[in-house]
Amino acid sequence: MNWSGLESLLSGVNKYSTAFGRIWLSMVFVFRVLVFVVAAQRVWGDESKDFVCNTKQPGCTNVCYDFIFPISHIRLWALQLIFVTCPSLMVMAHVKFREGKNQKYVEQHNGSHLYANPGKKRGGLWWTYLLSLVFKAGFDAAFLYILYRIYHGYDLPKLSKCSLDPCPNTVDCFISRPTEKKIFMLFMVVSSAVCILMCLLEMVYLICKRIIKVARVRHENGRILFAEQHHELTPLSLPRSQFHRDPTRADSKMSLIRREKTQEGHKTTVL
Repeated sequence: MNWSGLESLLSGVNKYSTAFGRIWLSMVFVFRVLVFVVAAQRVWGDESKDFVCNTKQPGCTNVCYDFIFPISHIRLWALQLIFVTCPSLMVMAHVKFREGKNQKYVEQHNGSHLYANPGKKRGGLWWTYLLSLVFKAGFDAAFLYILYRIYHGYDLPKLSKCSLDPCPNTVDCFISRPTEKKIFMLFMVVSSAVCILMCLLEMVYLICKRIIKVARVRHENGRILFAEQHHELTPLSLPRSQFHRDPTRADSKMSLIRREKTQEGHKTTVL
């Protein structure tokens, strides 16, 4: 399989990914695809040829090999990598759809744009990106569970017992280089678990960022609404003179009353 073509195709997702998404993509191609192509395929290349059982019964070795290896690690990991990387294509397809829609809008409306940035994670693209993360984490977790169930806890024993037909009795079967294969299997399991963790962290990051943004918008809308209401109520308020006594006016009234009384008293004295 041409993994370099898949890498070049998915490298465009980096433009629309967060920091966690870039780390995830780097881990997939460095610690999984590169190890798979360079080392894992060579380690498992002799699993069928060098699988030996201590019997000469025709067909017994093939039956025991099928029992111990229901599915090849190489084929299972190749299928896992394909399933895990495909959800990223959903994001690219959605961005391309937006770009085409924006181009038609520009042609019909004399240069005005429908999307300021078609690759910005808003609206439907945000949900598409979040759904792709759920699919990636789900596929990785499902394949880890399948591998766990098939090989009984990610173990490759050096000696396996087999008593299936047409074996004449319980025979001993031996896997070539079981320790090396177990190390590579654990490495792929750990790298898959780290990729799941990156997807979960990215989901938490996107959701928290969205919640903070919505809360900020609501807060700003509340401030604007409060300012508008306060502006409308201000002209309806009574003048300050209705609530507070002007000491200057009071003193002037008192002085006027005293002056009138003085004048009246003066007239009375004259008479």
